[in-house]
Amino acid sequence: MKAMRLKDCRVLVTPTSYGKNDPTLKSQLEAEVGEVVYNTTGRPLTAEELVKIVPEIDGYIAGLDAIDRNVIEAANRLKVIARYGVGLDGIDVEAAKQKGIVVTNTPGANSSSVAELTVGLMLALARNIPAAAEATKSGGWPRLSGYSLGGKVVGLLGFGAIGKHVARLLKGFGCDLVAYDPFVDSANASELNVQILPFDEVVRKADFLSLHLPVSPETRGMVDAAFLQKMKKEAFLINTARGELVDERALLEALESQHLAGAALDCFAKQPPQADNPLLACPQVIATPHMGAHTDGAMNAMGRLALGDCLKVLRDEEPEHRVA
Repeated sequence: MKAMRLKDCRVLVTPTSYGKNDPTLKSQLEAEVGEVVYNTTGRPLTAEELVKIVPEIDGYIAGLDAIDRNVIEAANRLKVIARYGVGLDGIDVEAAKQKGIVVTNTPGANSSSVAELTVGLMLALARNIPAAAEATKSGGWPRLSGYSLGGKVVGLLGFGAIGKHVARLLKGFGCDLVAYDPFVDSANASELNVQILPFDEVVRKADFLSLHLPVSPETRGMVDAAFLQKMKKEAFLINTARGELVDERALLEALESQHLAGAALDCFAKQPPQADNPLLACPQVIATPHMGAHTDGAMNAMGRLALGDCLKVLRDEEPEHRVA
């Protein structure tokens, strides 16, 4: 594409947390380019909304928006989609490649924050912390028993940056750590005392099973009735990855039948979930609003990486984290 001056560029920024903790992310971008268009809806944008906005946009720092082929085709000037985060399932990457639009992401920026929430949710499930806190604040003094993490098997489906950090945090708890990953990192696994096992074996062995896989044709809906029946009776499921990995109806049935003891979900297939989603009313479920990456450190790191790569592409330079 023809080079252009940054001051002639319009940049769309849709993550509502962009610059929230570090205002210089906004001030630097605004000083570099001609105009910045911010998302003021408080939520990810739909494809229909984006089709109306993108025709006059040159650079795009993207949140969890629906960037489908229609959006890409409407983008007359767009040179770069700099994903503020790691997941690309909301972006039609192939359509972007065909149109010569560079796609980048921010690998590793939110790994520690998501891992910390994952361990927090494990502890909340094991000790029934939300119910205990609510009962106490309501005037009760319940005698609740729980589970210790020590001596339990924690299974990690996915042993990338987040999975490795979860294992690192759990080293001091005395857990037995097992993991599956199609791209095995044997050196890190050995260092962290993690046993790499086949997929089904991790599912069957885990007392606490944590999902850290991307959404793909192979993984979408993989946590179905058959998967859940393979899990150990009274095990716990934690999902801080993507809601699309889980068949929510099958999960509800596994919880109501008491095959699973509980689940902690930081993400849902539809976000935000409908108020009548039965998982929200299920007492064995801890639900959080996809907040894994919402810490000061993670948001600043994602913002800095996305900003840097967006500006590099607009300057006709090679970005650090190109994925397409």
